[in-house]
Amino acid sequence: MSTRKLVDYIVITLKGMAMGAADVVPGVSGGTIAFISGIYEELINSINNISFGLFATLKKEGFKPFWKKLNGNFLVALFLGIFISLFSLAKFLSWLLENKPILLWSFFFGLVLASIFLVGKEIKKWNLVAVVALLIGAGTAYFITTLPPNENVASLPFLFLSGALAVCAMILPGISGAFILVLLGSYKTILDAVHERDIKMVATVALGAIFGLLSFAKLLKWMFKNYRNTTLALLTGFILGSLNKIWPWKKVLDTKIFGDKTIVIAEKNVLPNTFEGDPQLILAIGLAITGFSLIFILERMASKK
Repeated sequence: MSTRKLVDYIVITLKGMAMGAADVVPGVSGGTIAFISGIYEELINSINNISFGLFATLKKEGFKPFWKKLNGNFLVALFLGIFISLFSLAKFLSWLLENKPILLWSFFFGLVLASIFLVGKEIKKWNLVAVVALLIGAGTAYFITTLPPNENVASLPFLFLSGALAVCAMILPGISGAFILVLLGSYKTILDAVHERDIKMVATVALGAIFGLLSFAKLLKWMFKNYRNTTLALLTGFILGSLNKIWPWKKVLDTKIFGDKTIVIAEKNVLPNTFEGDPQLILAIGLAITGFSLIFILERMASKK
């Protein structure tokens, strides 16, 4: 890898901000943003560098070799962007989700739709295995988006598992970590634990997330190394299947109140002409085109060395 300049790390931080913004919106994965902005495999490889052997390097060779092996500058720049986004854009995006949902979903729909073409373009050989992987990915993601949420669960082992599965979804293109928590029935418990500063519960979820991140990253790295074409087809399928969740025009069938948040637990997609209310069609199409175009702008930026 060539030596990066300060401007390169600023761009990585901006990509992290985009990932954080996506993770705020239930149904959109930060992993999708990482993939389309050209940093997905580097992120997976960098996470895989975190091991006991890494700390042995720190002890034997010192901080500089340790930091280089960790790819520390990249991870710091990226996660700085994610945290900046979560703390600065979360309220704004939550407001948009509450007050302008059609426009927000339209933008993300265009963005995710374009990413299908972008990720699919990386598939070098279309064969039966790739087609089957694509269909499995699409079917799995679609099925997940149709599942009803479970009732609230508060046991510590289950919260550990929830943290592990949610963070796996976060780095998997097409599937939202927050949505997984709602499906598992642990969303309200974790939300309450954060608000009430329940250290034991928050720490349990955090440990699960760390375990899931390190374990799942190893699996993804192995898949990319040994079955790159099939893995890309599977991930393309995941993104394709997730479009069901982010279709802009929906009819809400049922909701639940989790703390100070109202979560939709049953809804169905409808066409703009059958939408109850103002479909905002012209503006929605414009934002979808903007999101679609943005992906190819990001690709061009990522391809520049």
